[in-house]
Amino acid sequence: MALLLVALPAAAFDPFEIQIYDGTADPRGSVGLEIHLNRHHDSTHLTFEPSYGMTSFWEMGGYLQAMQGHYEGVKLRSKFVFELGYFRLGMNLEMSLEPGARWGGEIRPIIAWENSRWILAANPNLTFPASFEPGAMAKVKAGPIAAGVEYYGTLPAGEHYLFEAIDLIAVKDLELNIGIGEGTALVAKMIVGYVF
Repeated sequence: MALLLVALPAAAFDPFEIQIYDGTADPRGSVGLEIHLNRHHDSTHLTFEPSYGMTSFWEMGGYLQAMQGHYEGVKLRSKFVFELGYFRLGMNLEMSLEPGARWGGEIRPIIAWENSRWILAANPNLTFPASFEPGAMAKVKAGPIAAGVEYYGTLPAGEHYLFEAIDLIAVKDLELNIGIGEGTALVAKMIVGYVF
């Protein structure tokens, strides 16, 4: 059965947003902006992701995607998160429109745990057209940074990436994530974000 799954047509790993959601959201009334810059399979992907905190647990956002300077689609997303002690649980729902009027979507459950030393999170994503894209991270906090690994996969395509990643955690409202991933190709990623 595993050989049959590997032989099915591949759904590509999302080169526009290489990120594990950790169950946090923009505070109510706050505007955020993330910029994703990824180098994947000899092409550069740039995504602008504005967001707005609707309530303390609900964030709305969108994406404007480009590859090599050309328009590659838009997404609208709605993220709900709840904090329960050290745990954060949530759900991210997305709808996308790519060139050629191709529609898609994503359902991304969010499971995270954080204490003074560790950040752990998992996102077992379902994307449409149908594929399963699991993701997870484990990072240890060391002074101003959190360092560790991030995993991204696409099934049934059999695409798997393991990233060594660092997050700057010492500056309030600033997000900086840098990583290098190995899988079917070498991938470099960077996310810079700020909540105003």
